Amino acid sequence: MNRAAEPDQPDTAPTHAFGGRMLYDTLWVLCRTVGIALFGIRYRFAEPLPRTGGLLVLASHQSHLDPLLLGLVCERRLSSLARSSLFRWGPFGAIIAALDAIPIDREASPVAAMKLMIRKLRGGGALTIFPEGTRTRDGRLGEVKSGFALVAKRAGVPILPVAIVGAWECWPRTRWFPRPGRIRLEFGALIQAGEVAGMDDKILVALVTRQLTELDAAARRLRDGGDDVPSPRRAALTAAKSAERRRATDSPREAKAGLPSAAPPLPAAAEQPLPEPAGTAGGPSPPPPPA
Repeated sequence: MNRAAEPDQPDTAPTHAFGGRMLYDTLWVLCRTVGIALFGIRYRFAEPLPRTGGLLVLASHQSHLDPLLLGLVCERRLSSLARSSLFRWGPFGAIIAALDAIPIDREASPVAAMKLMIRKLRGGGALTIFPEGTRTRDGRLGEVKSGFALVAKRAGVPILPVAIVGAWECWPRTRWFPRPGRIRLEFGALIQAGEVAGMDDKILVALVTRQLTELDAAARRLRDGGDDVPSPRRAALTAAKSAERRRATDSPREAKAGLPSAAPPLPAAAEQPLPEPAGTAGGPSPPPPPA
């Protein structure tokens, strides 16, 4: 299992009070232990998470477990959206407020909600949005709505797509309580802020839809014991990195022999699929560093 690199400094979002950090760290350890035992959580990152700065995480939405699952596998602390009515439930409202949930009033104008999200991202926070808008009814990826595009562009932050598979089987909409199962999360390559700013909204939505579809298919194959097939984008990144390593290794030898150092990179088709990380979510892991 591939874990993101430890951040050099904590998340800069301003809402991480001391009590909230203590509660978050405690719940992280407890929920991670339960999650591993009940759901056999597995996950993989295509590349390390950005260590600081605003980040918009776009995840497929399978169940009520999704925000918890994302928080358990990411080193960075993530905020998510919650119905404003949930904050009126006494102690529960206090808990989700301490965990930086952002209240969203579905009856009010969406403009106010977007302003809250943009302010959170501009303050350096990492925010999760489920672009389908609601939980899946059949376990399959639904239509990706376009609202996230405006938020990402106004905030000027990169986008991280992630597919969640297996959470629907563990806790579908028709059940009151979750049941044991196998859950896998596949994190894709970052769409950098510059790319986001330069894309038309329709093109950006199509790109996110394609990435989520590819990640969903890969997560299902790996969860069910199949072989990994890298996406074209990841294959190209792998080929570029391999060519760079070859040039760095061959240059000293070629210089001594009087040969030119440049060597054409191998095509992406010649690269082998990325190996499945050897680790699992079952090993002891320290809680993420306090923000």
